[in-house]
Amino acid sequence: MIRVRFLNADGSLAAETVAAPGARLLDLAQALGLPLEGTCEGAMACSTCHVILPRDLFRALPPPTEHEEDMLDFTAHVAPTSRLSCQVYLPDGIAEFTASLPPGHTNMQGR
Repeated sequence: MIRVRFLNADGSLAAETVAAPGARLLDLAQALGLPLEGTCEGAMACSTCHVILPRDLFRALPPPTEHEEDMLDFTAHVAPTSRLSCQVYLPDGIAEFTASLPPGHTNMQGR
């Protein structure tokens, strides 16, 4: 099992859980009630599930596809290690995984 932490933009802990390798990051966040909408349900037609990963985890994952990079181009507060959480699956061989919500993140479904 992998310890998964979600951080707020200020670095404070938003939520924490454990999950098996292969779990999708967006599903974990939504199960925890975090404000990652995933409006397109993983079809990469939006960027409402944008997260920022630590550099080491970003490098440990398969690289984003060109389509994912294109979606991130239209996203606010993008960082060099930004990913769409609908495209991130927990890899084998790690004990911990941390993702941060970007600054200015808003869940439009809650409005």
